[in-house]
Amino acid sequence: MQARYITINAHSQRGTPARELFELHATELPALADGEVRVRNTWLSVDPYMRGRMTGVTTYIEPFTVGEPLQGAAVGEVIESRDPSFPVGAKVRHMAGWRDIAQLPGNQLEPLPAFEVPEQAYLGVLGMPGMTAWTGLNRIAEMKEADNVLVSGAAGAVGSLAVQLAKAKGGTVVGIAGSQEKLDWLESQGVKAVSYKGKDAAQLTEALKEACPEGFDVYYENVGGICLEAALNTLKVGARIAVCGMIARYNEDTPSAGPGNLAMILIRRARMEGFIVFDHWAHYPEFLEAVGPQVESGQIDYEETVEEGLERTPEAFLKLFEGANRGKMLVRL
Repeated sequence: MQARYITINAHSQRGTPARELFELHATELPALADGEVRVRNTWLSVDPYMRGRMTGVTTYIEPFTVGEPLQGAAVGEVIESRDPSFPVGAKVRHMAGWRDIAQLPGNQLEPLPAFEVPEQAYLGVLGMPGMTAWTGLNRIAEMKEADNVLVSGAAGAVGSLAVQLAKAKGGTVVGIAGSQEKLDWLESQGVKAVSYKGKDAAQLTEALKEACPEGFDVYYENVGGICLEAALNTLKVGARIAVCGMIARYNEDTPSAGPGNLAMILIRRARMEGFIVFDHWAHYPEFLEAVGPQVESGQIDYEETVEEGLERTPEAFLKLFEGANRGKMLVRL
């Protein structure tokens, strides 16, 4: 059986990757070995963290290898198996994305949970992005009842769940976003929406103070840049900041300076902690128990932006850095 997959032809350390960096290839798959499973992927995930893996530099995860299939979360259906734990027809999730057919050991697969939701939800609201939102708020920022919460990138895959989980705690929730469509969605969720477009850090600070004059107990950081600088100006004493990502910095051509008001962490006696969700994956069942029923019942609203076909996976990935996605960016095969 032939499989198609996408590679990069070089590492890219600065700036937004060019479309020409990505190449589509095909290969003939070998016969299955004992314990191996063949999966026809149906949905692929692209995520901002993948940008760091394209630099050739090891961070918290190994970089992608030039010329080898790229990796990312995917869901699909088992079409051939030599692992009794995964019979033909089983729906699974794994990390062999960026390809149409995945062949891998059964111990690298997990069966999809049993909630009555579309299977691609396990790449978004009930997958890594959802788990990231829940972890940052509950395990890192230790969100409490009636906390005032600020979320940047608030209409993306992570931020859109973070604002809803925060809203359920009863405090004021403010979301930072760009397009009017995203701002309107936030308002529809009862979230005070603030645009960063056309603002510098001082102007964004004033907009946040207007939205929540008493300040924030929790800041969920997805973006960095002026969002972080403005957020630091609006913290309450004892605030907690969970740093999930800093997408504003991922494609910069030159190293950027840190926020000039970092002293606000001292002044407000705040705690700022970065985290990687994979370090907390043992708590995934706890997350599913808390959030799964809410997604299944429709209490949690989630958005998806879908590109069609394996060939469009690079475009889907690059659109993440244009703010073109509402909610989770997915590729349907």
